[in-house]
Amino acid sequence: MENLIKKSADQGWLVASIKHHGHSVAQKNEIEIKDSQRHQKAGATITAVEGGGSLQIHSKNQSWSLGKLLKLYEHFSPDIIFVEGFKKERYSKVVLLRDEKDIALLHEVSNILCAITWKPLPVMKFGFPIFSLEDQASYVEFILQKLSDDNESTSI
Repeated sequence: MENLIKKSADQGWLVASIKHHGHSVAQKNEIEIKDSQRHQKAGATITAVEGGGSLQIHSKNQSWSLGKLLKLYEHFSPDIIFVEGFKKERYSKVVLLRDEKDIALLHEVSNILCAITWKPLPVMKFGFPIFSLEDQASYVEFILQKLSDDNESTSI
C-alpha cells in the first residue's frame, strides 16, 4: 500500500487512504492532543484540531461504513483513494495471499484486479494476474496502469 501511495503521489496525484481497523475494540489515540482529549472526556463524540496545514478528526460512538468515509473524503477532492480492508465492498480489489489457505479469498470477493502472494502457490487460472510480493515493480506498475486507464477517481 505504501508503495502504491508513494508512486501515485510521485505522479502528481492527490492521494488519500482509508484503513479498516478490523477489530471489535476501539482504536487507541495515537496522538495525545491535550485540549481535544479533554473535549472527548467531557462528552464530545467528534473533535477536530486544525493548525499548521494539518487537520485531525476523531469520532467515536458512530459506525463508519465505507460509503460514509468516501463521502467524507470527497470534501478533500482526492484524485485516488486507496482502501485497505472492506473486502466485501464492490470496488476493485488487490487481494493479498499469505499462503494456500488464503486462496479461498479469491472465491469470496468480487472485482479482483490482481492478487499478490507472499509464497509461491499452486498454478491456478483466474481472470486476473497473480504476482509475487517480491515482484513489487511489476504489480505496482500493473495497478497504476489500470488506474491511469480509468478516467474517474477509483478506490482500491
